[in-house]
Amino acid sequence: MSRPPLLTLDEALAALLAQAAAPLAQEEVSTFDADGRVLAQDIVSALQVPAFDNSAMDGYALRCADVAAAGTALQVSQRIAAGSVGDPLQSGTAARIFTGAPVPPGADAVVMQEDCVAQDDGTVRVQAVPRAGQNIRHAGEDIARGAVVLRAGTRLTPAALGLAASIGLARLPVARRPRVALFSTGDELVMPGTVAPHSLPPGAIYNSNRFFLRALLQRLGCEVTDCGNLPDQREATIEALRGASQGHDVVLTSGGVSVGEEDHVKPAVQQLGQLDLWQIAIKPGKPFACGRVGSAHFIGLPGNPVASFVTFAMLVRPFLLRMQGAQDVAPKTIAIRADFDWPKADKRREFLRVRRNARDGLVLYPHQGSGVLTSTVWGDGLVDNPPGQTIAPGDTVRYIAFSELTE
Repeated sequence: MSRPPLLTLDEALAALLAQAAAPLAQEEVSTFDADGRVLAQDIVSALQVPAFDNSAMDGYALRCADVAAAGTALQVSQRIAAGSVGDPLQSGTAARIFTGAPVPPGADAVVMQEDCVAQDDGTVRVQAVPRAGQNIRHAGEDIARGAVVLRAGTRLTPAALGLAASIGLARLPVARRPRVALFSTGDELVMPGTVAPHSLPPGAIYNSNRFFLRALLQRLGCEVTDCGNLPDQREATIEALRGASQGHDVVLTSGGVSVGEEDHVKPAVQQLGQLDLWQIAIKPGKPFACGRVGSAHFIGLPGNPVASFVTFAMLVRPFLLRMQGAQDVAPKTIAIRADFDWPKADKRREFLRVRRNARDGLVLYPHQGSGVLTSTVWGDGLVDNPPGQTIAPGDTVRYIAFSELTE
């Protein structure tokens, strides 16, 4: 019996994102607490920013017509600090003004104080000929009244929070946090702290996936329930998954999803809902499972740590962001020079662990195995290498920074 062809990563991602088409319900949170959340509605400004013409720096507001030549002296008629309002500026006078203060009516330029010399007789000597509009921030030049300043589906950043605050918004409508139940599978897994390294039973390994998957989920704004290891007994596995599906949006497991592997997860998921086992043409990360457990989405990642990390980054991360209504879920790639040799092409799309060097090129971690978690700590990103592609020093490759995949 022939095996079905491997799915491309793009095919698998499109199918997975289609299952997240309906975004989660929205809620309102403090703008202080909205970092990383996804906007549920367009944000429209009820005011213009700046609200008034104001000075871009400390100096003197004046009329350009009054300073035809450098060295002109003007009478200082008033002092305007930020938060106060000046009087209309009379011809032949200047106003001492500070950054952010409203430009008085009649003034059409601000000359910075470094180009002015204050005189003992109450005048100021302007040492540079100004031009109209110089050093003035005009009303509405940043934000116009009625403009959409942030679109629904935007993942909020610190700068976006500042922008929302600048138009007076103390609270923002966002998608609620996805609720994720996290399981591990495998009798060989031991939690750190429960057994000393010298006492590990033969064949046992410490569970690393639970730690980095939980951290990645939390960075995506998820509410994570750590459900431990799935029991090595079918009925107990069914009950554990059934319980997790109640009150969670996603049930996520690592390990036990390779085709043909004997374990209790696959029949338990099939009994409780539905399961698709995909073979994806990527390396590392070939085995992947998705489906439903009751009303919750089910996702099964491979057990090897780097394979689990890569499939989470390239499939689960965009899925969870799309559940929250995010539109831009693809990691940004940049073209960088390879300073390494990769002479043997693979049939699958490869994700190579690399690090930028001082010459702004990329160097390769020497061991690219799917269990070498050290490579993801040593490296600062991945090379997204197409199927059948060799790499020679000097070639341009597609680089994805880990910051694009872990934040």
